[in-house]
Formats: sequence, C-alpha cells, structure tokens
Amino acid sequence: MKVLRKIIEIDDELCDGCGQCVPSCAEGAIEIVDGKARIVADKLCDGLGACMGECPTGALKIVERETDEFDEEAVEKHMAEKEKQGPKEETVMPCGCPSTTIQTFVPAESGRTADISVAIGPEGESALSHWPVQIRLIPAKAPFLKEADLLVLADCVAVAFPTLHRDLMKGKVVMMGCPKFDDVQEYVAKFAEIFQIAGIKSITTVVIEVPCCSGLPGIVKKGLEASGQKIPMNEIVISTRGKVLEQNK
Repeated sequence: MKVLRKIIEIDDELCDGCGQCVPSCAEGAIEIVDGKARIVADKLCDGLGACMGECPTGALKIVERETDEFDEEAVEKHMAEKEKQGPKEETVMPCGCPSTTIQTFVPAESGRTADISVAIGPEGESALSHWPVQIRLIPAKAPFLKEADLLVLADCVAVAFPTLHRDLMKGKVVMMGCPKFDDVQEYVAKFAEIFQIAGIKSITTVVIEVPCCSGLPGIVKKGLEASGQKIPMNEIVISTRGKVLEQNK
C-alpha cells in the first residue's frame, strides 16, 4: 500500500560509496551497489535518518513522498536472511572504494642502520605488511589478521613518531583510528569479533599524551573483555614531539 511518509533519499552525485551509512542503518535498508549507496527496498526504510549523521558528503536527506509503508515484518525477514548469509567474502570492502582492496605483502628487509634519515628518508622502506589500515575498513576475517601481533595506533601517532616503521611496525599488523571522532561502540564490537576468531597473539596500543587519545587502550580492552579471550597487551604513550614517555604491559 502506498502512503505519504518520510523516507531517506540518496543523491548519486554526492555519494562517494564510502559505506559509512550502511552499519548505521539498523534495518539493513542501505547497501552499496555499483559503488553507490542504495535503498534496498522502500518498505525497509523507517525514514528516521539515523544514517544521515554518518555521511561525510551530505548525500543523504529525509524527504516526504508517496511510497510503500514501512514494514517491520519485512525488516525482520530481511535481517534474518542477511544473518543467515553471513558476511560477504570480498577482496574489495562493501564501500566500493578501490583503495580498500585487501592486500597482503611482505616488506623488504633493509638491513640498514637506525639513523632516522634512513628509516624514513627517500631510500627508506615501509614495514607495512597489509592494506587497508583503518580500523573500520578492516574486516574481522581479513587473512592478514590470523595469528597476528596487533599494533593499534591512534591516527596522530603516524605523524608524531618519526621512527614508527623501524621501531614498532616490523612484524605487526597495523590498525589505525581516532578514539575521539570515530564510533567507539563500533570499534569495541570490531575488536571483540577479531579477538574471537583471529587468534591474535599480542596487542600493542600506541597513543599520544593528549587526552583525546587516552580512550583507545580502553576501547581495545573492552573489546578484549567482550571476546572472552586472554591476550597479552602492551600500552605505549608518546609525546607530541615523538618521544616514548611510558610503556605498560
């Protein structure tokens, strides 16, 4: 039955396919199709707009138009079917962005000295072993997470700590995020899932001394508690000038 009601409308020109709106839709009404966010079926969208705050380009808005009634029973069936199917095994993440293609590679062994100009200079070599690196873009079943030593960085660490690759990244899988601006509950759930299925061997968190960074170790700990696993954890705090201030195991 068609009724006049509020519903989400997505502007194709503004949508960049980032996928941030997808997990925020509790009804599963939004999916990424051909690199763009789409409403799966009008009857699945309640029109409340919980997804709008997650859109970085402003592509989503609430409009009022004649369409199918919101159907809670259809939502339940849709979500049950999605749960039954399980996560999609993709080499490209659901956001449709080519930069999120899952990659695993072995960094070259440089054998060079510890001089900073060598570690990060034009001839320096990256210790990064995989892609992507952002917490929200890494699927819990990413192959590079299996039995990994995990290095969880606050975003700003990458620019403040000059010898990050040399001193901390070698042999570790990196996950980066901002505990101030990103979704804390999403992070906790992501880490809990990873710790439950990936067989993580160790965790190292690295934050800067500023208050907004301090929540990251707590987020990881909450994920660890939720997973029911016991994994050794090391916490490192560095100064805004890139000096190691504190290490706690």
